[in-house]
Amino acid sequence: MHGNREMVGEMTGKHPVNKNRRVLVTNVKILPMTGPHDFIPEGFLVIEGQHIREVGSGKPSLVRENGQIIDGKGKLVMPGFVNAHTHAAMTLMRGYADDLPLMEWLQNKIEPFECNLTGQDVYWGTMLGIAEMIKSGTTTFADMYIFMDDVARAVEETGIRAVLCRGMNGVGPNAEKALRESRDLASKWQGKADGRLKIMLGPHAPYTCPPPYLRRVMDLASELGLDMHTHLSETMAEVETIKKEYGKTPVAMFAEAGLFDHRVVAAHCVHLTDEDIETLAKNKVGVVHNPQSNMKLGSGIARVTELMAAGVTVALGTDGAASNNNLDMFEEARTAALLQKARKMDPRVITAYQALEMATVNGARVLGLDQEIGCIKPGMKADIILIDVDQPHFHPPHNLVAHLAYSAQASDVDTVIIDGKVVMQNRQLLSLNERTVIEEAGRVALRLVEGGL
Repeated sequence: MHGNREMVGEMTGKHPVNKNRRVLVTNVKILPMTGPHDFIPEGFLVIEGQHIREVGSGKPSLVRENGQIIDGKGKLVMPGFVNAHTHAAMTLMRGYADDLPLMEWLQNKIEPFECNLTGQDVYWGTMLGIAEMIKSGTTTFADMYIFMDDVARAVEETGIRAVLCRGMNGVGPNAEKALRESRDLASKWQGKADGRLKIMLGPHAPYTCPPPYLRRVMDLASELGLDMHTHLSETMAEVETIKKEYGKTPVAMFAEAGLFDHRVVAAHCVHLTDEDIETLAKNKVGVVHNPQSNMKLGSGIARVTELMAAGVTVALGTDGAASNNNLDMFEEARTAALLQKARKMDPRVITAYQALEMATVNGARVLGLDQEIGCIKPGMKADIILIDVDQPHFHPPHNLVAHLAYSAQASDVDTVIIDGKVVMQNRQLLSLNERTVIEEAGRVALRLVEGGL
């Protein structure tokens, strides 16, 4: 971080991360996300170190000594959410550029703002995003942005899990710098923060990464063994631009360039032909649906049901807070389900369980983390959230899965455990000072706006 280290030390010192590596959660409802009919109405969970060791109904046969015991009465435990596509530091632009079409929003408002950002600014914007994500139940996020060293430090300090990539624009003035910084990011941070950090490469989009530049990105991916994260077919304008220049859709352009010979995470995928969907399925491209951002920017409605029917894994992301305007995965899951029901005029598509699956299991799978996170079972990393379901909007409890998808709110998240460490309990953040983060991020945003933006 380029910021004040004394301030950060004070911040984490006031609210130390829970160092106890043995946690027992008792008297709790469990939604493990291991199948649509798997539910434990009253059970327990044993965490040792970073991992879940036992999950069961009733009470544990052995009460561990020297461990933290969390009484889960009135709570439900489920895997933490995976926000599979966002730009965390764009919290600094929340409310700054609303009600504009994508390219006007991007070129006239966002890019001029970003030109004045420093690493310290991105650090505080990311800290604000992480605070918001933890408080709404997100335990892993995938981020594409700039000053990624500072993003990685924020991740390391706060205890969250993240998949990071430096955005790469092959037609901009920083094309070479983006390649160098991506290499450096992988060298410094791959597998760091106790294994909570994974690095990808981030070719921004078809309209910013022409084939010659893509080939250099792919060479780097092969050399370093990295997956890739990109934006794809987000708007009709993008599709028309690529068709005019290359005579094919953005998906076909990427496929011909060889990008899909690598593991690729593709955000948005709003405007797809049937052939595009077949191509994505054939190449096992993971798609991240961002329904609220796509709606707010007027980009359109993705063909999620068709993607799923073709066998494409579809996860969920919030996109950045400049185009959403929050990082709430409860809202994203609910919107994803309702939007497809309306689009298909069929209430049976995207069930409540499928919406939650997109926000957890599918997010882990798309990011290549499904052997570690995304569901609750022995051997998995202990990334879990406890939700207070003893509230009016969860009653009567006819169907708690439906309530989680259609009724739950971010503020229902009571406790968050990531990598076996309690990072929030009783709605109190333990790995960062919430007030300090809010104030510092506010100062940064005000300075940038008062600077003439």
